[in-house]
Amino acid sequence: MISVDEARARILADLRPTPAEIVALAEAWNRVTAAPVIARLTQPPADVSAMDGYALRAADGTLHASLTVIGAAPAGHPFDGSVGAGQTVRLYTGSIVPAGADAVLLQEDATRDGDIVRVNDAVKLGRHIRRAGQDFSRGDTVVPAGRRITARDVGLAAAANHPWLSVHRRPRIAILATGDEIAMPGEPIPPGGIVSSNSHALAALVCASGGLPTVLPIAADTREAVAAVADAVAGADMLVTTGGASVGDHDLVIEGLQSRGMVVDFWQIAMRPGKPLLFGRLAPQDGGVPVIGMPGNPVSAMVCAIVFLLPALSRLCGLPAAPPPTTTALLSKPLGGNDHRADHLRATVATDAAGRLLVTPFPVQDSAMLRRLALADALILRPPHAPALPKGAEVPVIRLDSLGL
Repeated sequence: MISVDEARARILADLRPTPAEIVALAEAWNRVTAAPVIARLTQPPADVSAMDGYALRAADGTLHASLTVIGAAPAGHPFDGSVGAGQTVRLYTGSIVPAGADAVLLQEDATRDGDIVRVNDAVKLGRHIRRAGQDFSRGDTVVPAGRRITARDVGLAAAANHPWLSVHRRPRIAILATGDEIAMPGEPIPPGGIVSSNSHALAALVCASGGLPTVLPIAADTREAVAAVADAVAGADMLVTTGGASVGDHDLVIEGLQSRGMVVDFWQIAMRPGKPLLFGRLAPQDGGVPVIGMPGNPVSAMVCAIVFLLPALSRLCGLPAAPPPTTTALLSKPLGGNDHRADHLRATVATDAAGRLLVTPFPVQDSAMLRRLALADALILRPPHAPALPKGAEVPVIRLDSLGL
């Protein structure tokens, strides 16, 4: 068995970001930039007023001074002229400051009578003027490559005059559940069988991470059924399987896919839950399709997805790939020592009166208890051979809510 860190590193080293494609700006949210977004113009393009008021020379804006209004400059209609001594031009927010003016008198600090404006509060040089290029200039990088595009980035790209963006194609992830005993939700359940939850949970995780999942029909417990999947995933960026990857007579994923050219990189991780995890690649000589084979137990599958699939999806999407972010919390009760496998304990999180984060592991950590996982707020990370810890000890945790899961 290999460690969690080594397994994740070997998966990520084998993956490359998907190719770039051009999408309309309206479709760019949550995609990852494949090229930097370069401003095509300067913003603002000229000095503009930050407020409604009057453009004037600061030297003329002394308290109680009277100025003559010589025109107006609504936004989009610049004043065609220059402001001289004792003169002013009516402005509005976003109006271009006319030549000759170097300050703005606020509307509320002025009294107007016909074409005469009286200054009720002395102005300051440059006050209430947004300078040309204050936000960005033509040629500036406004959104870097390798960034997941937020709604704010969409607005910024639009302001920089980009109707289209270059982004990484969404990774296409094929998801296969195996087993004679499982049925899709709503379908007849075979004797002694269960409803398949892994495919749907993994598909939701892929969607949340920016990928495009395809849930394949359940494969029967035969090598031939599993092998046939290799032909169906030729266009996928990754195949994720659940079930059939542990040790036993019905563990068919490895043998079935090896019959179609899969080369196994590693199999079995020193972790709990999720020991029987495999990674390989179908037809590697032709580029092939990477394969992550996950356990069939639903909690094991989801923990493996958090630890390995999320970073893999980040790499495929064009993002920097890293382990899920961790924080620290205090144990609300003592915790026993750990064995030779890295443990991922499902737990709830609360805040005490002092504002400290407290974490409480569920008393039963069975890998088939999906409801416990759904109720969990975090995973407590326990390294191999970790000693027993008292109440109040600090432990690293993965906050599930921070992952959007």
